[in-house]
Amino acid sequence: MNSFRIHFLEHAPHERPGSISEWAQDRGYEVSGSRLFLDEPLPKHQYFHMLVVLGGPMSVHDVAKHPWLREEKHFIERAIEHGMPVLGICLGAQLIANVLGAQVTPMNHKEIGWHEIITTADARKHSIVSAFPERFPAFHWHGETFSIPDGAINIGHSQACLNQGFTLSDRIVALQFHPEMTPRLAESFVKEGAHELRPAPFVQDELAIMDGVHRYNGHNYFFNMLDRLAERPVLHKS
Repeated sequence: MNSFRIHFLEHAPHERPGSISEWAQDRGYEVSGSRLFLDEPLPKHQYFHMLVVLGGPMSVHDVAKHPWLREEKHFIERAIEHGMPVLGICLGAQLIANVLGAQVTPMNHKEIGWHEIITTADARKHSIVSAFPERFPAFHWHGETFSIPDGAINIGHSQACLNQGFTLSDRIVALQFHPEMTPRLAESFVKEGAHELRPAPFVQDELAIMDGVHRYNGHNYFFNMLDRLAERPVLHKS
């Protein structure tokens, strides 16, 4: 295996890699994926160099309803043990937090739509996540949150959610928000999750969501962060 390969873990048909696919294609990286909701198999870790765990509507605790979550958690744990660059987004971030022993719990209010994130001082000095500006709008769609695992750096907060992400050991980045969002992806989210767009303190309507995605200009700093993460070599290849 000579070229750099990224493997995606997908949990729902409407939660796709979005702009991450564009970033990978521009850099000539190979991509593969496991659609866990279709019971597709997981590869051996030596067949890829970076793991990206995407979002999904389920909870990390829904193992009885989605038995594949148990195997997925073990797969993520092994990727971390290999010293592999690992990125988690929304549910993916919660799964990483869960694997690392942190708590994943319901929020007081769902956070759906475009809400500002303010990064921490530690994040702004970090070799990878300092790619994010001090303040930036981000897309959210979640009703649970995680605590920060031992030894990890808190990336930032929003008005609704104290912990919007963390990074650990320069190879693990967990983001509660969706920096990969594109207009097409936002349309899929809104179509699938229309029943959740009821008036609430931190829930926007479809018009605000689609207006926000057409004005979103955060891919540059997200791609910068991905470049930095992808530069980290896998520490243990077997």
